[in-house]
Order: sequence, then structure tokens, then C-alpha cells
Amino acid sequence: MFSYGAGTIGLLRKNLLLKSVKYPAADGTAFQSFNIFLDQESLKKYRAQENTAANGVYAGNPIVDLSDDIFIKGYFDSVLPYFNTDVPLTDLMANLKTNEAIALLLRHDSLSNLLFDFSASFKIDLEAFMSQNYTYNIPIKQFALLTGRSLATFKRDFKKVFQNSPEKWLVQKRLEQAHFLIAQQNQTPSAVYLNVGFENLAHFSTSFKKLFGYNPSTL
Repeated sequence: MFSYGAGTIGLLRKNLLLKSVKYPAADGTAFQSFNIFLDQESLKKYRAQENTAANGVYAGNPIVDLSDDIFIKGYFDSVLPYFNTDVPLTDLMANLKTNEAIALLLRHDSLSNLLFDFSASFKIDLEAFMSQNYTYNIPIKQFALLTGRSLATFKRDFKKVFQNSPEKWLVQKRLEQAHFLIAQQNQTPSAVYLNVGFENLAHFSTSFKKLFGYNPSTL
């Protein structure tokens, strides 16, 4: 569990599953965030243009705090006007700002290994991974990617391990966890449904009753 305040700047490793809870400021100011995604194509193009590469395997924290980097802070200050005004961010400027972001990150020596790691994912233990990450509300194809499998291979391996389809297993696993949280830890359905991977309370309640035969509110 990590808590970050206003003005925090961070870099997240690719294929990282996270859940976040966003709170307004003490004075009631709404939560706001600004995110930049460095896609693999842009990183590969930069690497080729600048003739640079990773020199090892990144073994650092998957969340890198860059809040004290005045250059990175200045970078965000230079980008924000494009989103706070009617001035368009052209393709040319977008490419320039993308390359600028990569260049500034590479001032930190260890980050070249994080940015330029293009190795393909390898198959990992499917049962262990899914049992740990089933509450993340992401597409099945994303689960396949994160376990180092094609979608077809993921579904085939999943069936062998769990004797069920990914879709049905995920719903049942999430509902069983919700039942435990409501019945044993006195949490409310409205506080639980998002945490176990459902998108809305109505769908959660309907699925819950279908599996257990009664509404979650009766607990």
C-alpha cells in the first residue's frame, strides 16, 4: 500500500497491475492526474535513432518516484498548457514531447534497462498468477499477455488448470471473495464490488443472487 500526495511524479514499469483509490484534497479540490504512455514502438524508434540500448536487466522498484527531478517537473509544466487551452497538440509536437520525455528519463542511468527491455514474456505459473490477480478488472487477452501466452493458449491452459473457462471462473472467484468480505468482515456490497473486479453494483448484485440464491444486502 502506497500513498502519494499532490505533485507526485512516478514512472511505472510495463505490464504492472495496480489498483488505485483517488481522494480529493483536504480543501475539496477534485483529484486530477496526467498520464503519458511510452509505447514500445516509440521507444524502439528512439533507441534506433540515438543508438542506445539496455545494458542489463532492470531489477529496481516497479514504481520509480521522480518527484524530486526538476527537469521532469519542468517537462510536465511544458505539456499541461496543451490540455488546459484550445491550442492543439500536433503530431509533430507530440513526437517531440515523447522523445523529450524519454531523453529526460535516461538521465537516470538505471532506467535504460526499464525502458528498453523488449524481451517477450515467458510462460509463468497460471494458477498462482490468476489466484493472486483475479480481482483486477482487465480483459481476458490482457491476462493472457501477462502470463506469456496467446489468447488461444491461455484459454486452453486455463481449462486444464481450473476445469472452467476464464470468464466463468473469474465471476465465481470474485463473487466468493465478495461473499467472504460481506459475511465475515462486515463490508457493504457498495464497498466491495469494485474491489473484487465488478464494474457496477447492479451487475454485481444480479450475479451474486444468481450464484448464491439471495441478494448480497441480506448478509
